[in-house]
Amino acid sequence: MNLFTLYQDLLKKLPVFDGVPALLIRLYLAPVFIIAGYSKTQLGNPDVTGLASLAADPNIVAWFGNADWGLGLPFPALLANLATWTEFFGGWLLLFGLLTRLVSIPLMFTMIVAATSVHLDNGWFAITPTNPDTSPAKVLSWVGIEGSQQSLENSLEAKKRLDRMREIIDDNGNPDWLYEKGNIVVLNNGIEFATTYFIMLLALFFIGAGRFTSIDYFLNRSLAAKYRHRELLT
Repeated sequence: MNLFTLYQDLLKKLPVFDGVPALLIRLYLAPVFIIAGYSKTQLGNPDVTGLASLAADPNIVAWFGNADWGLGLPFPALLANLATWTEFFGGWLLLFGLLTRLVSIPLMFTMIVAATSVHLDNGWFAITPTNPDTSPAKVLSWVGIEGSQQSLENSLEAKKRLDRMREIIDDNGNPDWLYEKGNIVVLNNGIEFATTYFIMLLALFFIGAGRFTSIDYFLNRSLAAKYRHRELLT
């Protein structure tokens, strides 16, 4: 048996495990959306109880509607609650693999809204690269993508400011304590994370929740068996 035959045999066995990637995507995304939705609710407010605690926090509603320091969206209460419930309950559905394709649609929509209304003006990167030689923008500059050179120059400027922050901390602070839990970065707050989550949700929409790893799989198998049984009886 040669290597090519072994490779072909492996490919034939891979479909048995094709639910694993979908499971890992769901396990990655679920906590992100659950906590994003939870942070918008009033569940942590001791003064609000019952179903009312699932409503969007008034501060979130104000942020959705205020054009000066927020998103300036119409119908802020409606949109804030829709976003809150979509993220919170959608995250739990992703976790268990229930109605995965269906719930991926509104979650993708929330990512589009987040990317275009919150992060777009900040560019691509969530955290600003401070070394242009290792920045992904360098690859784009090789093929002449507009804006890539500006991104590389921004990395140099960000590095200057980050180095200055470190100098101030070293001279006036307690660097051992301040850096104990991680290094400092320049937050760019671009569309990187929202776009990444959108792509992962899009993948789930096409591939589903995963064979053997989701409630969807067993529900679909049960429904298919009932349909076949009904066909045999007619």
